[in-house]
Amino acid sequence: MKKRPPSVAFYYDGWRFMNDRLTQAIGRLSDEQLGLTAAPHLWPIWATTAHLAGTRVYWLCTVFKEPGAEHTPFADPAADGWEDDLTRPRRPDELVVALESSWGIVEGCLERWTPEMLQDQFHRERDGQIQIHTRQSVLMRLLTHEAEHCGEISLTLGMNGISELDLWTGRAPTLPSRPQETRPSTA
Repeated sequence: MKKRPPSVAFYYDGWRFMNDRLTQAIGRLSDEQLGLTAAPHLWPIWATTAHLAGTRVYWLCTVFKEPGAEHTPFADPAADGWEDDLTRPRRPDELVVALESSWGIVEGCLERWTPEMLQDQFHRERDGQIQIHTRQSVLMRLLTHEAEHCGEISLTLGMNGISELDLWTGRAPTLPSRPQETRPSTA
């Protein structure tokens, strides 16, 4: 019988790869490319990226009281921050720091949290209501939130003739394929 891993990091292994690919892609974009939007009423790539990173810090540090916000650009993740100021576009290097530093918080949680801790409940007041969240529900929320915004970034890049954000190429191990059997022609 296999032993259960001491932390949940094993179960979220691909998330780091996704973050690394996003960080690499954002770091290669120009200021002009980071300003692209899929539609006039949607956020530019830089704002979407900053929002993605800031959301990690909000949920993990503000709601769950995990350490690390002070090592990110989001010192007060419960308030409007630099990611919310659409009049001041962010540069690639600023976004890379935001993604890397907020990932450090995610990674620390995944390494510290055990499977038994995933159902621990936390409360968040919103609109006069107390919401109940578990670590598991918020991990799923963060993962799907990031997938949604990575798709939005990829679509925006593609609409503008720039290579899309490919999160998974290179992730799966590969083997050389076997040669196809050739069959005699029946013609």
